[in-house]
Amino acid sequence: MPLVTRNVLIALLVTAALVGTVAYAVDYLNRARVAELSAIEDQISIDTLSLDTQFSLLEAAPCDSAASSTALTGELADLGGRLAYAESQLGSDNAQVVRLKQQYSLLEIRDYLITKQLAAACGTKPVIVLYFYSNAGDCGDCDKAGYALSYLRSTYPSLRVYSFDYRLALGALQTFITLNKVKDALPAFVIDGKASYGFTSLAALEERFPKGALTGAVTTSTTPGL
Repeated sequence: MPLVTRNVLIALLVTAALVGTVAYAVDYLNRARVAELSAIEDQISIDTLSLDTQFSLLEAAPCDSAASSTALTGELADLGGRLAYAESQLGSDNAQVVRLKQQYSLLEIRDYLITKQLAAACGTKPVIVLYFYSNAGDCGDCDKAGYALSYLRSTYPSLRVYSFDYRLALGALQTFITLNKVKDALPAFVIDGKASYGFTSLAALEERFPKGALTGAVTTSTTPGL
């Protein structure tokens, strides 16, 4: 066999081996990702049932359970983190992601209602922020607003921040939006019951809170949301 022909064959074999290795690696990673996302969905289903049960227990004895209700904070945060991961992997329009966001939004609304009940029954004054965003490409400042709220939530652990996708097709959420009179001007915030719109800076956002509200949020022992 001529040397040139042999070299060409060797090059073709090496190329085929490389292509096969890459194809196998891609297929393996895709299968691993699907398996991981399935595990995430299963865990979210379990967490959903667990959180819903805890909400029911708090409703039955709100003041007696107020101290222990702070445990919900971490669980809701973990649930939100898993949802964010699933959305980053599959995209916001994926049917699985939409279904998980619907579940999570219902939990947030439920937690918000429980928080209001605890405040009325036990005399607490939680600092609550309802945040409405969109992933449909029509909210240029939503990412910055989300980062700012994440900073405030980490700085003031008892601050309750509930985040909702304004465009999410969910009847309960649309009713929630209507009841809070939130206009289609995103990002939108409802802070201490007062709606405001747009985002420019963290300092400007902090000025929308009632005087002393954030300072009080450092020590308020109530159930924060996401």
